[in-house]
Amino acid sequence: MEDAYFYSKLKKSTRTLSETLGFENEFTNVPPSWYVVVVDVENSTKAVDDGKHHQINLTATGAIISVLNTIRKKRKNIELPYFFGGDGATFLLPSLMLNEVIIVLQNYSLHIQKNTNLLLRVGHISIKELLVQKTNIKVIKHQLTPQLTIPIVLGNGLKKAEVIIKRTFVTQTETNFKKNLLDLEGMQCRWEQISPVQLQKKVVCLLLDVADENLQSPIYKDVLNQMNLLFGAFNKRQPIKSNSLKLDFRLQKILEEMKISISNGNLFYVLKHWLQTLFGKVYFNFSKEGKRYLNQIGQLSHTFMLDGTINTIFTAEQPQIDLFISYLDKLEVSEKIIYGIHVTHASVMSCYVLDRKTKHAHFVDGTEGGYTSAAKMFKTKLDASKKHLN
Repeated sequence: MEDAYFYSKLKKSTRTLSETLGFENEFTNVPPSWYVVVVDVENSTKAVDDGKHHQINLTATGAIISVLNTIRKKRKNIELPYFFGGDGATFLLPSLMLNEVIIVLQNYSLHIQKNTNLLLRVGHISIKELLVQKTNIKVIKHQLTPQLTIPIVLGNGLKKAEVIIKRTFVTQTETNFKKNLLDLEGMQCRWEQISPVQLQKKVVCLLLDVADENLQSPIYKDVLNQMNLLFGAFNKRQPIKSNSLKLDFRLQKILEEMKISISNGNLFYVLKHWLQTLFGKVYFNFSKEGKRYLNQIGQLSHTFMLDGTINTIFTAEQPQIDLFISYLDKLEVSEKIIYGIHVTHASVMSCYVLDRKTKHAHFVDGTEGGYTSAAKMFKTKLDASKKHLN
């Protein structure tokens, strides 16, 4: 029988990120009976060029919320690894949850297509099939901040899964949207663009991949050590600070959120959430609970992911960014890595808030395309590398 509680039972690593990567022997293989589920906005680069970056972020956030709400209501004690990617998300889950999650995500995809004209691809593949492809997925549970624990993955299994799922994607034949399956409780997006506290700093979105599974641990460790040296420790380069958060009172912001979060828009939703946002200014500035929530947001923001590839967003000054790019270029010339980077002026955040005391998560991207723009650069380099090998 498969171990549905495999990830739930993993012990947390409380070392620093770079130290954790130095103990590859503590990573655990994901069970062969588990599955990888990938959701991805098709043609996201063009959609960003068309000004739909905010819709894309909300769509990816909504996919995560759909899955987490499904698990929360049916099997409260099972913890799942997941990764936010700006224009999509990836999940690892046991087979007993697969059908239920796929049905919910496919239904959510119909909702997204109807309300935004974006096509959200949904696909899955078993760990067993990925092992046949000679790719691995090893995971450890890491205490990133005092309040946020994340999965860290070594191996090329998730990258291979995404390639296969995108290549074999077939538009679903089911077109009957079921309102009762749409559960986006807790979805919020009420914050203005978040500029760094120090005005001379910029926001950096980085994608960095090491293709050789045997070299991932040492090279990723070296890259993180270099980031610590140039930009300071993780909490110092974190882009989300409580004193830089400002509520966005525009009705347009709430209308965009409404398109994703409910099946039928209505005036009551707009007025209710607009008034809540107005009240929020008082709540966050003057109540003890509101101030505590603001301080927790940075601690519970997903600004670093390692799913076989580093995906991270951080703040830095341009001279240090230039030194870091020079360092990455040398690694790339030696064919150890491929990277994509996007430097911008601010970050954006979408949120999952069930309880402002403890149950909330925040998904962060950069403005002007963020991760999607970094991925565009990354894919151009990857394609050039493949041509060179051929």
